[in-house]
Order: sequence, then structure tokens, then C-alpha cells
Amino acid sequence: MKGVIVFLVVFVILIVVTLGYPDLPLGIQIYDAVGLEHSDYPILGIPATTFGCAIFNGVIYGVIAWLIYSLYERWRS
Repeated sequence: MKGVIVFLVVFVILIVVTLGYPDLPLGIQIYDAVGLEHSDYPILGIPATTFGCAIFNGVIYGVIAWLIYSLYERWRS
């Protein structure tokens, strides 16, 4: 259950950081690799490309943080 909290905290933090700095690594590279078009169409007042990159970064870094946390908890016990 604590792993979910770790994921959610990192997810929210990375979304906020990416909204401020949309060229943060991994999100923009994955967005381009998937072949999505860059668009200024607003989603909740945020350009669609920035919003997509923020979601990608939040999920990727959240999973990495959750995995590190889970491995640490197993090693500790």
C-alpha cells in the first residue's frame, strides 16, 4: 500500500515539474517516438503536447520510484 503512495507522490510532482519545463527527458522523447503530432490545442489550458509529456513523465518516473521503493523494502526485510 505504501508503494501506491510513493507512485502517486512522484507522479504528481513530475506532472507539475513537466508543466513548468516541458522538455524534461523521456516524456518528449516518448511523445515523439510514438509519432504523435505536436499541437497547441489546449487541454485544461495547457498545450496538448505539454500535457502528454507530463503524463508520460509522471507515469515513467512514478513506476521507477515505485520499483526502487519495492526493491528496497524487500531487501530491508
